Amino acid sequence: METLRGAVYGFPQPQPRIRTKPLQVICVGLPRSGTESLSRALTQLGFKTYHGWDIVFDDPPYAQGWAQLAERKYSGVQGPGDAPITRDEFDCLLGHCDAVVDTAAAMFSVEMIQAYPEAKVILNTRRDVDAWHRSAMNTLVAEGENQWMAWFLRIFTADAYWLWRLYFTIGYPAMFRGRTTKEGLMKHGKRVYQEHGLMIRGLVPKERLLEWDVEDGWGPLCEFLGKDTPDEPFPNTNNPAAFRKHIQSIVQPRVKRGLFNFACCTTSVGVLVTAIVLGVKRRQAWQTLIWEIPVVVRQCLESLSFSK
Repeated sequence: METLRGAVYGFPQPQPRIRTKPLQVICVGLPRSGTESLSRALTQLGFKTYHGWDIVFDDPPYAQGWAQLAERKYSGVQGPGDAPITRDEFDCLLGHCDAVVDTAAAMFSVEMIQAYPEAKVILNTRRDVDAWHRSAMNTLVAEGENQWMAWFLRIFTADAYWLWRLYFTIGYPAMFRGRTTKEGLMKHGKRVYQEHGLMIRGLVPKERLLEWDVEDGWGPLCEFLGKDTPDEPFPNTNNPAAFRKHIQSIVQPRVKRGLFNFACCTTSVGVLVTAIVLGVKRRQAWQTLIWEIPVVVRQCLESLSFSK
């Protein structure tokens, strides 16, 4: 299976990133816990921030690397299940940044805390767990996992395949202990949210940890990080409409590429069927299959390649 996946969806890996400055801040709160506002705030304070959505926006894409780390952690596909993910492996994906927020930090919070013992840790939370749960269900499920078009097109686009695998095949279902993200969030979401906080509090020394809510604003954040408080208001970026528009602008080229690849595959299958029918009529079915199948398979693989 791994060989087939690599043949169909593997693409030339981008150059590993090189750590140019220490990772200073790890924000381990789960998605929909003020992560976008926190990311903007850290950027205003002078940090180079790697937000969870940067996994989607990266060009060239590093999604395959993140998906393989998720497989390594949650399913043991890429190596022994108990083998720790190393600092060097994280640096290859986010070495250009000195702060990390959202999915990457939440999904690998334990591993990052252990890999970067000198970094400060922010547990960004929402005081209203019910509000967090509603937001997570809307964003991760209704606008994510339930989008059938994204599910369908991931079959025909390599980077979309690895993104789907990271978020909805492995990562979120494993985080929320369900067969799917929806099942996990519905059955266990609130408990996972609370247990995640307990785990972080038990893992990180108090002097290295800040528990922070977006309503706390600049004060506790700047004091914890040793930064001067900016004159600007604290960024409030919880604008679903604007965010959805931004996502669509990023996803649209992938949709076009997926549709193109789907058309190529459909055309190739049509050629194969036509060749078989003609071969049968000419009593040359076996010769036709022998000659045509490899050609069609190659065309399908080429149409699914990342370069398309």
